[in-house]
Amino acid sequence: MTTIELNKPELYINRELSLLEFNRRVIEQAKDEKLPLLERLRFLCIASTNLDEFFEVRVAGLKHQVKYGSKQTGPDNLSPTEVLLQVNETAHQFVEDQYKVLNDLIIPALNKNKIRLLRRNQWKPKLVRWIRRYFNSEVLPVLSPIGLDPAHPFPRVLNKNLYFIISLEGKDAFGRDSRLAIVQAPRSLPRIIQVFSEDSPGHHDFVMLSSIIHAHVGDLFPGMSATGCYQFKVTRDSELFVDDEEIDDLLRALEGELPSRRFSDAVRLEVAENCPTELSTFLLNKFYLQNDDLYQVSGPVNLSRLLTICDLVDRPKLKFTGFTPGIPNRITNSTNIFDTLGNGDILLHHPFQSFAPIIDFLRQAAADPHVLSIKQTLYRTGTGSAIVEVLKNAAHAGKEVTVVIELRARFDEQANIELASELQEAGAHVVYGVVGYKTHAKMILVVRREGRSLRRYVHLGTGNYHARTARLYTDYGLLTCDRAVGEDVNKLFHQMTGLGRAGRLKKLLQSPFTLHKGILAYIDDEINAANKGNKARIIAKMNALVDPEIIIALYKASQAGVKIDLIIRGVCCLRPGVKGVSENISVRSIIGRFLEHTRIFYFYHGAEELVFCSSADWMTRNLHHRVEACFPIEEKRTSDSVIKYGLLSYLSDNTQAWILQSDGSYQHTKVGTHKPRSAQQLNLEYYCDQAH
Repeated sequence: MTTIELNKPELYINRELSLLEFNRRVIEQAKDEKLPLLERLRFLCIASTNLDEFFEVRVAGLKHQVKYGSKQTGPDNLSPTEVLLQVNETAHQFVEDQYKVLNDLIIPALNKNKIRLLRRNQWKPKLVRWIRRYFNSEVLPVLSPIGLDPAHPFPRVLNKNLYFIISLEGKDAFGRDSRLAIVQAPRSLPRIIQVFSEDSPGHHDFVMLSSIIHAHVGDLFPGMSATGCYQFKVTRDSELFVDDEEIDDLLRALEGELPSRRFSDAVRLEVAENCPTELSTFLLNKFYLQNDDLYQVSGPVNLSRLLTICDLVDRPKLKFTGFTPGIPNRITNSTNIFDTLGNGDILLHHPFQSFAPIIDFLRQAAADPHVLSIKQTLYRTGTGSAIVEVLKNAAHAGKEVTVVIELRARFDEQANIELASELQEAGAHVVYGVVGYKTHAKMILVVRREGRSLRRYVHLGTGNYHARTARLYTDYGLLTCDRAVGEDVNKLFHQMTGLGRAGRLKKLLQSPFTLHKGILAYIDDEINAANKGNKARIIAKMNALVDPEIIIALYKASQAGVKIDLIIRGVCCLRPGVKGVSENISVRSIIGRFLEHTRIFYFYHGAEELVFCSSADWMTRNLHHRVEACFPIEEKRTSDSVIKYGLLSYLSDNTQAWILQSDGSYQHTKVGTHKPRSAQQLNLEYYCDQAH
């Protein structure tokens, strides 16, 4: 086939539809009776949160394109209007399935295990009295019902918040006969309230705030009759617009934009399924939405709030078995991380291995009188970050501390603004990366005086410096004092904090300069090897594969006979198994206890077996519009470990793997007569001690 033929639209899966397929695989986890019950509930809530973000970002973007008449198409040649139509159809099916899983599978299973989400018709007299007291003391004082009349126009509705539209009859004290009112559920109150009953020992009983408000909504309108009360939620466009060419202070610009996110254009309306058509239509009109944007749900519109139950119920048998992350012996047997690294690299595989050594690395650097400077990138850190405290302590101690904070990490913008202020007050140098390019690389550089020379110590990772997600996401982190790697990382920091042309790097590939070209060159090497009749092999693991040039290169490699295995958790726009194009390509997605987040690229390279880890997926945005770092795993013991436990174990997984078909659907692997194999379970058993 020629390159032009490899551009044919039918060879590409639409990105948005692929993302919805990923969410469908998450929902399937909630259906799996082999999984612990509360973890199934957790998967259901995760799917709901994912869908919210999908609408906030992806659907909002499509709507903007349609609104402004964009005809631009992607490799699949679908126009924004065509994609939006397919997304609406698929998303409606998805939501219907979501609530079926909740009502037909999860809630009955919870009831069977004495965990009850009590509906109003299940409230016994004693509970009814308790709930009335709770309403009067905790809820009523913070509610602000708004009657809709000329003096009270329709309120500004917050993004993803719980609201009620109430139909009324009668007149109030002023003689007004407004037929409708809006009530916002206070954000300060929990959405799930645990209730205790002497009549039901051993039960975990919960009541939703929405049920409490429903039961007592009439108290908000004395002298009038509430004839209907229906919950609703609006999802809004959450992209922030900041003109990089016009701003002179990114932090101030973002601070100005963040409040608008709560009231930006609406993209979806969710209402209770019993909401009358005239009220649903009224709300659609108020938010300038169409019928396709309406989602009628059989349950709480804020479904993700049920996640609270997983945290409140202490039933170990209904959750995944606990585990203690492992720590490499070379670290546990040493008191000085710098001496240890002088004897070889340390590779950490999270969450199976602990995140603590990275914090200890920084902590020792902050306390070591021979350490002169610490430089670090921060994208997401989480609240109460130990790493941030260490950096502040290092700055207080007189170290030269430089932190590159990506303020535009989506949905973490406010937290990162506050983080920047904290670090600046402690005396750290804070910069916001490169205008126009998100800083997504995960890097730490420590400069230490050793005798008459300076030595650089480096941490490079595939995931964020976030202790909580390090327990939930699979990632790799490399600690090294390799001279060339240290020099490369130093050049990357100079690029981000200073000005000037990018210097040539010795070992690292970086976006936006060399990573894309480097990956294409390594794929081309495998094509050349196959054309000569030699063994050729590519294995790549990542979150998403979208970039058209890389997909075409992989198609060419497949045509040349290169065996290609792709492990892609989420979006994949490549079609495997197409005759004459991608018959040598397999694509699998692993959905399990941990979110697969490692980016690993393997090339056989004439038996040299090159292994890279990276902060970047093979997406155009990562390869051309972000600052990313891709680093080699060179020591044989560490590269062998990545190949065995980071790649091959996932290729042999027959319990949590989903295989992408050429039509864009995924099929769950069947164990059949084979022994069940789970890559995540294998890694748990290999790296760490599981609690019993």
